[in-house]
Order: sequence, then C-alpha cells, then structure tokens
Amino acid sequence: MNNRLSPEIISRKEPKQARSAVLVASILEAAVQVLAKEGAHRFTTARVAEKAGVSVGSVYQYFPNKAAILFRLQSDEWRQTAGLLCDILEEVQRPPLERLRALVHAFIRSECDEAVVRVALDDAAPLYRDAPEAQEVRASGGRIFHVFMQEVLPEASKATHALAGNLIMTTLSAAGKQFSEVPRAEAEIEAYADAMADMFCAYLEGLRR
Repeated sequence: MNNRLSPEIISRKEPKQARSAVLVASILEAAVQVLAKEGAHRFTTARVAEKAGVSVGSVYQYFPNKAAILFRLQSDEWRQTAGLLCDILEEVQRPPLERLRALVHAFIRSECDEAVVRVALDDAAPLYRDAPEAQEVRASGGRIFHVFMQEVLPEASKATHALAGNLIMTTLSAAGKQFSEVPRAEAEIEAYADAMADMFCAYLEGLRR
C-alpha cells in the first residue's frame, strides 16, 4: 500500500506571519465548532468559513478542501496525545505506577472532554488511517511506552515489554473511546479511571513477581 499522503489532504502552506497564524487558528477553531455541531458527514469548507467570519477563499489559501482541515484537526489531536504520554511517563521523579495512574486519569478525562469532536473525527478516519503521520504518532507512543516498561519491568524480556505496552495502550484507547461516547458525571470519570488504573497496576505488579 502507498502510505504517502494524498495532495488533497496536505495543507497548502504554513502561516509565516502573525496575522496569518491568527487566521489559521480562527479557521481551526471554527472547524472544531462546526464538526461538533454538524459531524464529519455534514462538515463543509463553506460552513467553516462562515463560522470563522472569513471568505471561503481565505480558507483555501491554507486548506485545499475539507479533508485537509479534518486531517489537520486529527494531526493536532495525535500530537496532543503523544505529548500527554511523554509529559507524564517521563516525569521520572514520581514512582512509575503513580505516573501510569496519572496518565490513565488524564487520558480518560481528555476523552470525555473532547468526545464529540473525537467521535466525529473517527467517522473521517478513512481519510488518514494510513497516513505517515498517523503511523509515526503510533510509533512514537510505542517508543515512550517501551522505555517506560523497561523501567517498570527491568528483569523482563523485550517481548514482555512490547506485549505489556501494547496491551495497555490498546485497552486504554479502546475503553476510553467507548466510555466517552456517553456523557459522564465527574464521579463516573474518577471511578472509571481509578478502576482502569488499578487493573493496569495489578497487571504490571503481577509481571514483576
């Protein structure tokens, strides 16, 4: 399979001046609002331009079509998730399992806070599922977890590190997505994140023994 991005979903140019950066930020903010209200299937460039208070031509200066806007939103979300992993798991002054617990809570809360947009972006996933950027973010998250597993399980094999890291990442992502599809109260979020963190910590403590 050819994993190169189609030109139709690549941004035309990056803003180099402050005013251009503000324009792009306004377009992306409007895109999030339109996506949350309309969903991926009714999302259009014209609606984004109207919401941002700019002409469609202004949008086209940076994004050739709606797919490019959606891909940019998804790319930003990928980078945010990778940053979350990095910031928490590399905070080495805290005990490893405490970091894992903090990560679970932060991830579940993020999923719930941004559930509407995440669900809509998931509907548009076929546009970017095989993009190099998607693969790189997954690989980046895998590398961070691999280093973390080496710290938690110093006596375990590389195969065990890989298995444990993949199991935790996959479960966290899938369970978080499903849980966030329904509006949740604060107490529900805390309880769910606590239970999931307990499960992961018990699993790793079992591997240690």
